[in-house]
Amino acid sequence: MVARLIDEDPEQSYAYARIALRLASRVAAVREAAGFAAYATQKYSEALAEFRAAKRMTGSVELWPVMADCERGLGRPERALAMAGEPEVQKLDKAGQVEMRLVAAGARRDMGQLDAAIVTLQSPELASATVHPWTARLRYAYADALLANGREDEAREWFAKTIESDKDGSTDASDRLAELDGVEFVDAMDDDDDDDDRAALSDEDRRVQDSDDKGVVEYYDEDDDEYEPSDARQDDEDDAYESAEAREVDDDDDEDELIARAEADADVADEILVEDEELDRAAEDKGRDNA
Repeated sequence: MVARLIDEDPEQSYAYARIALRLASRVAAVREAAGFAAYATQKYSEALAEFRAAKRMTGSVELWPVMADCERGLGRPERALAMAGEPEVQKLDKAGQVEMRLVAAGARRDMGQLDAAIVTLQSPELASATVHPWTARLRYAYADALLANGREDEAREWFAKTIESDKDGSTDASDRLAELDGVEFVDAMDDDDDDDDRAALSDEDRRVQDSDDKGVVEYYDEDDDEYEPSDARQDDEDDAYESAEAREVDDDDDEDELIARAEADADVADEILVEDEELDRAAEDKGRDNA
């Protein structure tokens, strides 16, 4: 359920992850899922704690890039950059190493080092003719970095290469390229449909539509057998504004409740993490005593 909801409803996914964590906090897969749910909701400190716990339980380094990205999310790009130079990176598979390269380039950009970010992304994987699942993301990051550095012609070229490798449409490279070329998309079908609908209206209905477009709604008065302008639109706008204000108050209350719940859950996660570390140390001491 956590994985199913993480893209469409990350907050709900996070709620399920917290429940799973309370029930099975010693299961590495649960800690990892809880980490990704927290990561999706930008709770980077909590995500990092869960990823560290999962890494300690499994001994695997596959979470190293996302752990480094959590450091970026916490405003510590220098730590993310330091992690990119650690021995763990050499243990990653090719996809993991590319992901680590993307994180390192992002950290460089966070630090205002655009030239270094571009150099970081330059690699055999970037220029390879073979398309991999990560190829589009790598090329897109490179094109975006070039554009941020004022190298528009090169950025256009790499956005085009991104489109070639982005078979699933996972990036908005086509929109970025069109924007660079000054192309504006107009839905001609909508205009044609509007013209057809208008042609089908009676003269009186067309009068009502025209006045409505001008901000005045005309209502039919049965006694006078004619249309009369009304200030009903202004009344409707006032009602809508009051409703929006009420919704903002409700949203603020909901946000306060979510923050309070998240803080409480974070405290629980910290307690669990401390308990796990104590158990690990106890197990290590016992192993030394038996030896």
